[in-house]
Amino acid sequence: MQKIAYLFKDRVKTFLYLFVFLILVWFCFTNTLRYQEFFSGILLSLILAVWLNRYYLELGFPPFTLKRFVYLLIYTLVLFQEIIKANFDVAYRVLHPKMPIKPGIVLIKTGLKSDIAKLFLANSITLTPGTFTLDILGNNLLIHWIYVRTESIEGATKIIGERFEKYLRIIFE
Repeated sequence: MQKIAYLFKDRVKTFLYLFVFLILVWFCFTNTLRYQEFFSGILLSLILAVWLNRYYLELGFPPFTLKRFVYLLIYTLVLFQEIIKANFDVAYRVLHPKMPIKPGIVLIKTGLKSDIAKLFLANSITLTPGTFTLDILGNNLLIHWIYVRTESIEGATKIIGERFEKYLRIIFE
């Protein structure tokens, strides 16, 4: 009985956060408070929050909290920053007359437990130019790296994975 009450509490909490988030997204896109758009946004947000709430916890996402949302925003900024830095690095390597690349495949270790967190880590690494996630093997990720700086698992994990993993751990676990 206590487990059912806990799940109900998580669903209500997640519904409220999703509803508020969807309303904020609606207002950011419409940028107006005319009553037709205001009520349309509330109605659409309500319908989507009811529908998405049903799938949210089933997909392996943790219960939605304000702390996780703040870390998701920080993680998004860090991801964009890393993408921009990696773009400049890859552009340098392509435009350099000697094309200084040392491609290779390295293994990194992750401490993330949930599959969805590992998926986010793998996609973040792939979105960063110069690295590409080939496979997820349990707690390891197989990465193609345009310039292998180290072949040790610990070193590659520190350079490639830790920049994302510290945020993903808070968001998903």
